[in-house]
Amino acid sequence: MLEIVKFGIVGGSGVLVNFLIFNLLLRGLGGQAMTATVVASCVAMATNYLGFRYFAYRDRASRTRSQIILFFVFSGLGVVMEIGLFWVGYHGLGLHSVLESNVAKAASIVLASAFRFLVYRTWVFQQDAHRTV
Repeated sequence: MLEIVKFGIVGGSGVLVNFLIFNLLLRGLGGQAMTATVVASCVAMATNYLGFRYFAYRDRASRTRSQIILFFVFSGLGVVMEIGLFWVGYHGLGLHSVLESNVAKAASIVLASAFRFLVYRTWVFQQDAHRTV
């Protein structure tokens, strides 16, 4: 249960970063929503690594090159999922207003986050058998 709470704290801060950058870019780029969502998702992915590594999963195996690679591979897949789901809402369903695009963004983040939770805890931040918890 604590693991889910910590994941939620880090993920929630990542969502805030994601939405903040998305909305700043959406206004600053003159409505180029796909560009805004790609950049925002990538920045949030990078900041989330620090939160997961040093807060949510700090009791797990120490940082290794393979852990970093796995994190960014799975995070990249999560970003692709998020962008694809956003594209469906924005272009497929015509959710173009600021409110509607934020709803599409929120739905895409929720669905991609479920995937991220499962792969992070299973493959990226594995339990270290030599550590006592």
